[in-house]
Amino acid sequence: MRHLRAAAAISLAISVAAGVTGCGGGTSSAGGSNESPKTLTYWASNQGPSIEADKKILAPELKKFEKETGIKVKLEVVPWADLLNRILAATTSGQGPDVLNIGNTWSASLQATGALLPWDDKNFDAIGGRDRFIDSAVASAGKEGEPPAAVPLYSLSYALYYNKKMFADAGIATPPATWDQLVEDGKKLSKDGKWALGAEGSNLSNNIHQTFVLGQQHGADFFDEEGKADFTSDGAVAAVKQYVDFMAKDKIIAPGNAEYAQNQSLTDFAKGRTAMVLWQAAATTFAAQGMKPEDWGVAPVPVPAGAPGAGKQTNSMVAGINMAVFKNTKNIDGAKKFVKFMTSDEEQKILCKTYGSIPPVKAAQSDPAFAAPELKVLRDTLATSAAPLPQVPNESQFETAVGTAVKELFADAAAGKSVTTESVKARLEKAQQTMQQ
Repeated sequence: MRHLRAAAAISLAISVAAGVTGCGGGTSSAGGSNESPKTLTYWASNQGPSIEADKKILAPELKKFEKETGIKVKLEVVPWADLLNRILAATTSGQGPDVLNIGNTWSASLQATGALLPWDDKNFDAIGGRDRFIDSAVASAGKEGEPPAAVPLYSLSYALYYNKKMFADAGIATPPATWDQLVEDGKKLSKDGKWALGAEGSNLSNNIHQTFVLGQQHGADFFDEEGKADFTSDGAVAAVKQYVDFMAKDKIIAPGNAEYAQNQSLTDFAKGRTAMVLWQAAATTFAAQGMKPEDWGVAPVPVPAGAPGAGKQTNSMVAGINMAVFKNTKNIDGAKKFVKFMTSDEEQKILCKTYGSIPPVKAAQSDPAFAAPELKVLRDTLATSAAPLPQVPNESQFETAVGTAVKELFADAAAGKSVTTESVKARLEKAQQTMQQ
């Protein structure tokens, strides 16, 4: 997950990167070029349980690519805490990798630096065509109306995970389909030192993911049609208040969750201290912490009423990882070959199975592995009821400003302070002013 300093720094990079992206960059002169494509440098994001695990997962696939093309890939797996800052430094210095992974919510912000290769029709054709990818994943790869700044690599969405034994002990037969049901069930589950719902109140990105979805359900986008911040609309205020009220008013989230920012809510779930959690592809984490597949179930994230769908029935942001190419790479042909390889049907099946993600490539989704209960929920959500976060240049500032406002409101709730519509609006007004400075 991104750190506060990384998200804030992107506005500075946008203002200066355009003047320097034409110099240097990519593989060194001793490496690859279009004339002699010997090597590529690839920054992969940390997707697995550790950096070493990612190296073991990716190494045989990169060897396969080298055998097919003669191009050696120099791999560096970059921790999430460092990734955005590393990318920003590369956009301003002109000294970066040839190919890199980016969080898909960063796409429009990094697109604005001018450092990334635009994926126009010609470039998409070089990797098999834009139509190979699901629409929602491509929509999260850059500003609407412009060629995407990246190509979808691993797709994810949110689901509601629930502890079957805790539900049975509380006499609850099925997971909640609406928020009213979740609160009603949550009050039955929150007793004897155990709680209904886990949250990561100090995790800015997670705060944004949850409140953005609730905002969609309240008819709020957080930005107007011109891309200007609009954090204090009735819908935006109601969305943030609803999320914080799970702790402040409904008392179904433990006060201690206000300080969580490092996946502690998943540990609580795995240890039977919390009955539900809203998360992306959590199965491998649960297994690593001793849970058996039969211990937990998965369902779509609740909606206000009825079933998930478009508009106010949106129940997830489009999550995932995109693959980008630095525009000034000395080996543009080799870089595109590598993107084509990583997004090929076969590699998508291999890598997404391993990481527990959903292939953004349509053909790969037909593999039976992605029909398992958890992945079916994630896949169906991604296809029918997920929306991309605002594709605006200052999206990262949005995550910082509003994510911090939600963090502060959770802190108030944990301290027993009243969280009112007026106090929520005041925090969001402060966040909007920060965006406008």
